[in-house]
Amino acid sequence: MTLRFSLSLADGTLIDGNFDGAPASFVVGDGTLLPGFEAALLQHAAGASIDELLPAEQAFGAVNPDNVQVLPRARFASLLANTTDPVVAGTVLSFADAGGFEIPGVVRSIDENCLVVDFNHPLAGREIRFRADIVSVVPAGVQVMEIRE
Repeated sequence: MTLRFSLSLADGTLIDGNFDGAPASFVVGDGTLLPGFEAALLQHAAGASIDELLPAEQAFGAVNPDNVQVLPRARFASLLANTTDPVVAGTVLSFADAGGFEIPGVVRSIDENCLVVDFNHPLAGREIRFRADIVSVVPAGVQVMEIRE
């Protein structure tokens, strides 16, 4: 599927999009788009325009309180001592999960004993307006070759 799209907050703040550039192509089900966005597209054919306000659960998910962790301040002593690039509320830190994959966390607060770090997606809990113009749809199993002269 090839499309032009935009993602914005309910208030109109643009998050991402390509209406001003080349259309994007992806394979349905390849994980490029979140399932809620794919579901909105699957109901339409080439030439269709979509404008849907998706609830948080169909976009980047609901806020999960279990994804907010209270971590001991001592674990971050060297980072907190750095005066060149200080860690403050709002700083995004990178953590590794058990499999070694990078997970970003946003520092929500710092006190004398701990840091509160939020591992929810920054857009979790937010309604997202999904707009798309479907340029083309290629059925599964059909190979497409682009010939340039």
